[in-house]
Formats: sequence, C-alpha cells, structure tokens
Amino acid sequence: MALTESNMIGLGTQAPDFTLPDTMSGQSLGLSDIKGASGTVIIFSCNHCPYVIHVNSELIAIANAYKSKGINFVLISSNDVDNYPQDSPEKMKELGESLGYSFPYLYDESQEVALSYDAACTPDIYLFDGALKLYYRGRLDGSRPGNSIPLTGSDLRGAIDDLLEEKDPPTKQYPSAGCNIKWK
Repeated sequence: MALTESNMIGLGTQAPDFTLPDTMSGQSLGLSDIKGASGTVIIFSCNHCPYVIHVNSELIAIANAYKSKGINFVLISSNDVDNYPQDSPEKMKELGESLGYSFPYLYDESQEVALSYDAACTPDIYLFDGALKLYYRGRLDGSRPGNSIPLTGSDLRGAIDDLLEEKDPPTKQYPSAGCNIKWK
C-alpha cells in the first residue's frame, strides 16, 4: 500500500456529472439522483484499503447525522477489479450491507468518473454545495491507521457545518491520504 494524498482541485469547481450502477440497489444512479438539497459528499472508496476500513464507521455516522439536514453521501469505487477482486461489485454490496450503508455505493468500472474528479486515493472526499460547486476537499480528520489520533470526523463535520451555516469554505483544508486508486 502506497500512501497517496488527494489532489486538491479548486474550490468552486462544478461537480462532473455521471451515471453509475449502484451496487446496493441494483439501479443506475446519476448525480442528479443522489444530490442533496443542501450538499453532497462524494467519496472515492473501496473495500480493502486499510485507510477506508479505518474511517468507515465515522463516515457512516456522519452520513446518518447529516441526512436530515439535506446532505447526501455517496461512495464510488473505481478500483481495477481484475487485479483487486475484493473490490468487485458483488463484494461492494456485501460490505455495504454488512456495515449498514444508508447511501449508494457506486461502481466506476471505466474509471472515467475518478478521472473526471481527479481522484487519487481512497478515501478521497469531496463536499459540494447545493448547486454542486466544490466547497471542501480533503481529509476526514487527522486520524490514520496506527497513529493513535482518535477518529472524530472533525474536518469533514466542520466543513459541513460551515456549509449549512452559509459560511465561506474553511481556509485550512488538508488533503486526504490513503491507498492510491488501483488504475487499470
């Protein structure tokens, strides 16, 4: 596992549109289908990355805490499943069901969506406002596997709170870090 940081694309960037199969529901979902009234959190993720495994419980807690406030979450896996079969759509659905995902877990087989977002790692976190303009991109918090920093979700929670309070985007935004996306 090579530690890779996210690419910090420009705030205000319009969310690229997409339609992908949702491994949880079996339906194809587009960005307009998953968009939250107040904001949308898009996270490039996968099943096997230890950085994702480390934060999964907090991501679920944040998604559940903010859903009633108009913030929707979606996970997207863009990994090459030929070389990483544990990230296959069937395994994605199994994981989502076992962890109780209350949000879509989309499969980006062509990897075109990851490329359009300039995604680099898992987890790679993007928060878009109600108009789908980028408001925050970066880490969940300072916790990483083995660094003894408690998992709180403070960076993402703070950004979502600021968005809901119609404040300017946080001036300090730190890149996310995790395994690199497994490109074909």
